[in-house]
Amino acid sequence: MRKAGLITGGALVAAGKAIHAGMSTKELDKVIHNFITAHGAKPSFLGYSGYPASACISVNDTVIHGIPSAHEKLKDGDIVSVDVGAYIDGFHGDSAYTFKVGEVDPKTQALLDATEESLYMAISMAKPGVRIGDLSAAIQEYNESRGFGVVREYVGHGVGRELHEEPEVPNFGRSGHGVRLIPGMVIAIEPMITLGKPSVKVLSDGWTVKTRDASLAAHFEHTIAITSDGAIILTKPE
Repeated sequence: MRKAGLITGGALVAAGKAIHAGMSTKELDKVIHNFITAHGAKPSFLGYSGYPASACISVNDTVIHGIPSAHEKLKDGDIVSVDVGAYIDGFHGDSAYTFKVGEVDPKTQALLDATEESLYMAISMAKPGVRIGDLSAAIQEYNESRGFGVVREYVGHGVGRELHEEPEVPNFGRSGHGVRLIPGMVIAIEPMITLGKPSVKVLSDGWTVKTRDASLAAHFEHTIAITSDGAIILTKPE
């Protein structure tokens, strides 16, 4: 799965290098599509339950599943969550990163920092014997203690031959509860955190998930493998 993970992580690096004010989210999707296919893989999201693009590109108050569009242009001060999957040799990788377009205000930066920090905190905790609820509770407490909202409707998941597998990996919960991690498990941890309230709505396209209060949202994700020594990040680019 490291091979799928490397291509997934590399696609995010390519996206980050390409992002600039004035480009459309459709153009950004093409950069990602070309990177994945040039490395012999298939975009995991393209055609998944009818999804029409190679990446989910979610701008500002869109939490996840934003559909790339030629009409949506990035501008300075935006934040852009890019969620990518690559499928090769029978396995998937899944990763997300929220990029800045130019400079953002301090509140937005604090949201990005907390969301990413909570992901790496959970990864550092992921060892055999730890329960998923331990990770979930830690992510929730880290973000809510800073005044941010933790989305409830969407969660992390297992990854393998299918893009989404058991077990679910929520970003909220109770320590000591949930599935116990064992060596050989592969999961995607993906905090989805809002600057305002955590409630979300799905638009009429059936995909785009926005915050109900129009507050900004951040999303970071890695696919990790549980080993006897702890977690290995499979989607970390070289």
